[in-house]
Amino acid sequence: MVEASDTERDAAERIFGVRLGLAERFVQHLATSGIERGLIGPREVPRLWGRHVLNCAVVAELIADGARVADVGSGAGLPGVTLALARPDLHITLIEPLERRVAWLEEVVMDLDLENVEIMRARAEQAMGRVSCDVVTARAVSALDTLAGLTIPLLAGEGELLAIKGRGAQAELDKAAKVIRRLGGVETTVVVAGADILVEPTTVVRVIVSKR
Repeated sequence: MVEASDTERDAAERIFGVRLGLAERFVQHLATSGIERGLIGPREVPRLWGRHVLNCAVVAELIADGARVADVGSGAGLPGVTLALARPDLHITLIEPLERRVAWLEEVVMDLDLENVEIMRARAEQAMGRVSCDVVTARAVSALDTLAGLTIPLLAGEGELLAIKGRGAQAELDKAAKVIRRLGGVETTVVVAGADILVEPTTVVRVIVSKR
């Protein structure tokens, strides 16, 4: 069992509520088969709760009720699986091109019985026209100027991109500004999620896309 600190457990209880047990099982998947199959590095085990699961799950507070979410480059289910656990009202499509990662995601989703999740084996550009979504999420996929071209088209002209980033978020956003505007981005901001829950809130680049 990967133990959360007292602070992390308090945060997890607030985020996952009655589904905390499922979140704990997800962390165990990451710490065992996730490492065995190369989805998570062994050095990350002590940081699974704080740096990975909670860091991703708080993004749920930025998403509207009942939204359809496409998670690009899901990999180890971050943030897609954590969002599905925190928000059973959301419909999550995990988009991942690598077969071994897809196989692992399928096993995890089945074990956790996440009825609000579907998995699509595809590159982001291959998913265009195959997925209908209001929100696109991504974490550790690529720099924002490249990521914008992979994610914004999935929104079909209307919705928002939530990209989890680090301290260089504003610099990435400034560099990607022209690309984002060309793709239909009408409003861009750097926001934080989990400010009242986490010691280190999550930095998110938010891009609103509209045809208007």
